[in-house]
Amino acid sequence: MTRDRVLKHELDEKAVDNFREYLRIPSVHPNVNYDECVNFLKRQAGDLDLPLKIVELEAEKPIVIITWLGNDPTLPSIILNSHMDVVPVFEECWTHPPFGAEKDEEGNIFARGAQDCKGVGIQYLEAIRRLKAAGIRLLRNVHITYMPDEETGGVYGMEQFVHSQEFQALNVGFAFDEGLPHPDDVIYIVYGERSIWQLTYHVNGAAGSSELIPSGTAAEKLRIVLNRAMEYRQTQKEKLESDASLTTGDVTTLNLTVMKGGCGSLGNIPDHLAISFDIRVSVTQDHEEMESMLQGWCQEAGPGTFYEFRQKEPRTEPTLLNERNPWWTALKTECDALGLNVKPVICPAAGDTRYLRRAGITALGFAPLGNTPGRMHDHNEFQNEGVFLRGIDIYCRIIPAMANLLP
Repeated sequence: MTRDRVLKHELDEKAVDNFREYLRIPSVHPNVNYDECVNFLKRQAGDLDLPLKIVELEAEKPIVIITWLGNDPTLPSIILNSHMDVVPVFEECWTHPPFGAEKDEEGNIFARGAQDCKGVGIQYLEAIRRLKAAGIRLLRNVHITYMPDEETGGVYGMEQFVHSQEFQALNVGFAFDEGLPHPDDVIYIVYGERSIWQLTYHVNGAAGSSELIPSGTAAEKLRIVLNRAMEYRQTQKEKLESDASLTTGDVTTLNLTVMKGGCGSLGNIPDHLAISFDIRVSVTQDHEEMESMLQGWCQEAGPGTFYEFRQKEPRTEPTLLNERNPWWTALKTECDALGLNVKPVICPAAGDTRYLRRAGITALGFAPLGNTPGRMHDHNEFQNEGVFLRGIDIYCRIIPAMANLLP
């Protein structure tokens, strides 16, 4: 075995060991303790001889920044972002311990966070390890950032961070963040997210004894709202199913999530009922038209019907994917050179990139998770060792392409 092959084997083993060690840290909601993650990242930064900074904008919600200085720190920098927290697990539904990072005979590594998104957090570092070992220096600064609480909306992470002096000091020009898995040999490139609208309809109506049939009850009005909501939902479902080129992120999803009401007695008609929906508004949907439709359901249902927003995100412009965006051109050129089959998509969920985009930062979700069945937030989440290592090799080409982009 040649010296280069021996070095590659050693680097691969170290990368997989680091990945599995990171996965074994149970940084799981609720009440995440980030101490083990921070200590792990401190050791990684020390091993790579890179400076590390911790920003704590909210108590016990650390933001970790590891920096690889470029030859021209005055140029806008690159961010390689991921998050440390993971969603809860139901251990009885797993075939492997969810924080055991066990590897099966096919090389599949099972753990919560394997896809979402501790994998990319390690791939960034391992790519930089190899680039540094090869004596490569980059033009721009590269900041590897690790966020808290992305899984609960990023309120104590990226949402605050982009408005901080610490973020402004990074002089960010472009950001990579987590991506999505694809079961075939395809790499999704996430260039936008839908807007989250969560709202509750309150319906007031005539009360009385259930022996009678009064008019204008809350239930009668609620039925109108629910019917219209389900009719709209069906139009979006049919749109998605009729066009194979579309993904869930290309339509507006509306789902009933909570129903409340009643007065504690089966013999009485309640004067108030409430129903809540989670709506993810597509980037092509006009927000004013959408809200006009929602208001129209109130008017049709009648007096005493209104809604209130629990969350209402603005429309966030997707990242441009054309020659006017030099970052996209650099990424697409390198992907083509590597023979990667990439597919731009709108993310069906919402991640930290929405806050970056709102702050005027060009951002793309990019994770080399081809040939990977989607298990994000699902039982038995895993990433194959070969897919993970291939991702490091891809980042070894992608990161320099972005960081060496000339001004």
